[in-house]
Amino acid sequence: MAVKISSDCVGCGACVGVCPVEALSIVDDKAVCDGDTCVDCGACVSECPVEAISL
Repeated sequence: MAVKISSDCVGCGACVGVCPVEALSIVDDKAVCDGDTCVDCGACVSECPVEAISL
């Protein structure tokens, strides 16, 4: 499973830096989660300044 990233994402990259398994990246100015790598730890959820990420 992977986190959900809404269209509210501004592509700031804050989530990328806190992901312990490097499942997040920025593509075309938006965060993208690799569902095969994501472990649903939720670290990115609280880091997102625009609340665009959810479990």
